Amino acid sequence: MISNQPPLWRRAIAELLGTSLLVAIVVGSGIAAQQLSPSDVGLQLLQNSTATVLGLTVLILMLGPVSGAHFNPVVSLADWILGRRAGTGLTLPELGTYVVAQTVGAVSGSMVANAMFGVGTSISSKERATPGHLLGEVVATAGLVMLIFALAATSRGVLAAPAVGAYIGAAYWFTSSTSFANPAVTVGRIFSDTFAGIAPASVPGYVLAQLIGAAIGIGLLLILFPSAARTADGVVLAHSAETARS
Repeated sequence: MISNQPPLWRRAIAELLGTSLLVAIVVGSGIAAQQLSPSDVGLQLLQNSTATVLGLTVLILMLGPVSGAHFNPVVSLADWILGRRAGTGLTLPELGTYVVAQTVGAVSGSMVANAMFGVGTSISSKERATPGHLLGEVVATAGLVMLIFALAATSRGVLAAPAVGAYIGAAYWFTSSTSFANPAVTVGRIFSDTFAGIAPASVPGYVLAQLIGAAIGIGLLLILFPSAARTADGVVLAHSAETARS
């Protein structure tokens, strides 16, 4: 674990805020896309994915130095699992705090997006859990975990913001599920019956697929980058001692 990290409460706020803004971007741009291009689903997806790519990149750059900009329970879980091998990464209490902050942030972000567009918060009725969609979530999550930890393992964490943004943007299009790849975001999107929503009945399958994808990603990572466990503190962006002292 990197010494002189910001205190856990500050990191938790960063994770809550970052995940909230991420979901607000995903849901809000989905609502805007529906309103601007009501008869063109392809254009809606392009608008939604473009906003998400740009927004996620900015959020990682802004909050990464505080909390590592995980914004995703599977990233935090992988960080804890890999860190146990080398005494780095999140501790178990930190993992729990991160996951709670991320989930609360995701739900709040969905509610804020609904309020901004005046659509009201309601439970989504959009069923998504087909076998193809679940496979898409496995693929998307495995690739995301591999990307993030491979960058850290090869001392290229500075590229995390554009690389993660680019990967999620691409995965919007090459996966059938449009790449949720994030249990907290999946839960948050229950609370918006709009373009970006997901029905509660689809959520357990999505979360399970994401966990399977994370396990596959970790396994492949350890085969390709055996040193990854020693660099868990550099995920997504390293927490700087200068930030901690401020």
